[in-house]
Amino acid sequence: MSGIKVDVHKTSDKYAYLDDEEIKHGILDFSDSGISKFSFFIPSIHCSSCIWLLENLKTMDEGILFSSVNFTKKEVFITFSDSKTSIRRIAELLESIHYIPEIRLDKTEDNTESKTGKDLIIKIGIAGFSFMNIMLYNFPEYLPGGDLLESFMEQFLGLMSFILVLPVVFYCSNDYFLSAIKNLKKGIINIDLPIALGITTLFLQSSWMIFFGSGIGYMDSLTGLVFFLLIGKWYQSKTYQALSFERTYKSFFPVAVTRIIKGLETVAPLKDLKVGDIIVIKNQELIPADSTLIKGTGNIDYSFVTGESFPVIKNEGNHVFAGGRQIGSRIEMQVEKEVDQSKLTLLWNQYNANSDRKEGLETIINKVSRYFTIIILAIATLAAIAWLIMDASKAVFAFTAVLIIACPCALALTIPFTFGGTMRWFGRSGFYLKKANVVEGLSKIDTIVFDKTGTITLSAEMNASWVGDPMSEQELSMIRSITRHSAHPISRALTLNIKESEPYEIENFQELPGLGISAFIKDIKINLGSEKFVTGKDIEKDSSASRVYININNINKGYFNIHNRYREGMDEVISRLGEKFELHLLSGDNDSERERLLPLFLDNSHLNFNQSPGQKLEYIKNLKQQGKMVLMIGDGLNDAGALNESDVGISIADDIFQFSPACDAILESTSFSSLYKLISFSKKSMNVVYVSFGISFLYNVVGIGFAVGGSLSPVIAAILMPLSSVSVVSFATLSISFLVRKAKFHKL
Repeated sequence: MSGIKVDVHKTSDKYAYLDDEEIKHGILDFSDSGISKFSFFIPSIHCSSCIWLLENLKTMDEGILFSSVNFTKKEVFITFSDSKTSIRRIAELLESIHYIPEIRLDKTEDNTESKTGKDLIIKIGIAGFSFMNIMLYNFPEYLPGGDLLESFMEQFLGLMSFILVLPVVFYCSNDYFLSAIKNLKKGIINIDLPIALGITTLFLQSSWMIFFGSGIGYMDSLTGLVFFLLIGKWYQSKTYQALSFERTYKSFFPVAVTRIIKGLETVAPLKDLKVGDIIVIKNQELIPADSTLIKGTGNIDYSFVTGESFPVIKNEGNHVFAGGRQIGSRIEMQVEKEVDQSKLTLLWNQYNANSDRKEGLETIINKVSRYFTIIILAIATLAAIAWLIMDASKAVFAFTAVLIIACPCALALTIPFTFGGTMRWFGRSGFYLKKANVVEGLSKIDTIVFDKTGTITLSAEMNASWVGDPMSEQELSMIRSITRHSAHPISRALTLNIKESEPYEIENFQELPGLGISAFIKDIKINLGSEKFVTGKDIEKDSSASRVYININNINKGYFNIHNRYREGMDEVISRLGEKFELHLLSGDNDSERERLLPLFLDNSHLNFNQSPGQKLEYIKNLKQQGKMVLMIGDGLNDAGALNESDVGISIADDIFQFSPACDAILESTSFSSLYKLISFSKKSMNVVYVSFGISFLYNVVGIGFAVGGSLSPVIAAILMPLSSVSVVSFATLSISFLVRKAKFHKL
């Protein structure tokens, strides 16, 4: 595929309107720092070959950075570099390989109507009409003595069959031919090529027999083949829609946001956010919807969307796309577009931040599908040659039947529908996965690493007690004004424990992960955080609580003792996980809880305290170097690096539903007790995948065996091909539903 090139000079004016800035703005989902993202509806997506080709568009245009396909919705999502390509060029590229985009400029209104469905119904009608009539013309051939039909009548019926087959071959089948031809021009062999060859073979052979007087031909088989192929395409589409595991923002990440209503701050779920609402974005929090900055200075980090780690400065009045994170003091924004959580997910997924992860089954299946067509063409050719030697009358049927019956779709669709069904049921149980392949990753883990604060502890129920010099109400108010800018669990605990008052204006806010916060209020410098960060000392103390030290204008005032409360059922969950997995703990707090946690983690060397974010990251790397498959469970703030480095990263969602895009999944805090069941279920999902593979493999082996043996007609092959995919997909989906009910997740 690396040799595929597109001649960018051969363009037309068909897509010239896509160069218009206003139209581009309506199509783009994201555009900043030279990186843009958008999606196209592609009606002609119908098989695994389509998925493979569209997800490898970057080999045809170096400006395309990433592309992914939503099979059930027939959409392709594309990330590209503004300096190297454009929406127009990409549209022209898609048309050149016969994946013609249906561009809806009113996409914000979710207008999904398409003429494609009507075209397919018309083609089915024409093919069905021709099939039935040609069967009538061939009726004498089906009866004893059919060979006694007068030659004149035989020629007449053959000619009528030829006339009726023309619209079937040149209109009803045109998508198969156009797709095969356009892809061949690019050096690509796709799954439509065998079908086009089969149709061509039957048509040429039958035409020869009709016009040169050697028989009436196989026009009934040809029209029946096309008719059932089209029926199969329609049936597959309807079945996949019915089994669709598509997630909407209402059933995905449980992210919430702080909203200002009549001057009061309240926490609201994203589904309740409306255009015009004023929202607050704190340090390290995500921007959930396209908005306008109305207060403060934005320092927007789009690294999880674009891969670029340099924050973008935004001033009041500037437009800010969804998907970025604010780095620095809190800002206020006015929502321009309603939240589209699935769009946020796609933005994050299209940048593969952890590209060095091990190759999964999905990648292997894609490689198999890539060479599947070549293998089938070889088998069909050998079968035809063999039958030409033994019985030439069966050569055409054997050649065509092999081309039609063999299909990699069932194999390739097993993973999306098995894992997709698993994701749907996980979501209903409060466990939200960003990508389907996370299920496979979960099934392979042997080591689990926990963060402490906000992960196995309840951040919303921490109590704070003051130890040190008495502080005035003004000083406490200043501390609260600073902590309210942070989303860290301990900052939230201080905000909740200090009496609410009129907040001060904050300047030069800086939050250093694992250390603390520094800010100015009316030229007064305030530092709060770890002892080393605030006082410059690091003295071991016997403490039963975590500590937050306070320094105001270079005077050490004392510290807050933060008393943790562990999640309900934590002991049982960790003990059960410890029976099957190696457990570790990484915490940025002191080791005051070591004795409490040692009975659960068993090995003292697996309990690590006073860990900075960098040390957590190195710890995960070290485990992976030992050959461990690591699951990291954290709160998503100071753990971003470790979550991203682990084979699977899970962020615990609590209270304000804080979430880091570095993770692979989110677990609602109320579902923490189901953690063992959820991880175990991933292994059951893999078993369903393996059984589905067996069914698909058996179908292809048996089907090709009958086709090669000359005992399978192309018409029957056309019926069996879509049924194989539907049966495997149905088996996978229904098996997952059965296993879920048997597992009895607590929310179902």
